[in-house]
Amino acid sequence: MLGKTYNKKGFTLIELLIVIAIISIIAAVVFVALDPLTRFRDARDSSRWSDISGLLSAVKIDQVDNGGSYLSAVDSMTAEEWYMIVDGATMTSGCADNDSNCDQDVSTDGNCVDMSGLVSEGYLGSVPVSPAGEVTWDSGSTAGDEGTGYVIKRDATGIVHIQACESENSDSIVIAR
Repeated sequence: MLGKTYNKKGFTLIELLIVIAIISIIAAVVFVALDPLTRFRDARDSSRWSDISGLLSAVKIDQVDNGGSYLSAVDSMTAEEWYMIVDGATMTSGCADNDSNCDQDVSTDGNCVDMSGLVSEGYLGSVPVSPAGEVTWDSGSTAGDEGTGYVIKRDATGIVHIQACESENSDSIVIAR
């Protein structure tokens, strides 16, 4: 026996570092290509579209079921004025321009519309609240006077418009029927 022969099984440190570098580059390319921040924004916008569509459908189904009359809260709104949608709150103040970045200005203090009647009548499971993005409509108060992040208007012809105060990857999120 002249000498011991070693059977090399394994990788050298250089080989391992090269493989780790290649995997890191591939992961970075995939991460950038998928752009998770944009996907999260799209998901929140999608939720907003779904929320306003559900709200408007509930308002219209309630109208049909009540022989053409709107929910009393919607019916008592002044035509052509935007109102912050709230859930059960009876407020005389707090709805005016907490939403300074909302496309539609809730300019009159107290322009809140309580949509909890749609919940109690079974048209909605709960009044939806806009998912937190930049939260441009929230005053930061915990008093419950911020609304839902959605505004509503009934025009003179009876068409109801609902809009999300925030839209992250869309120009605006608004629906009318």
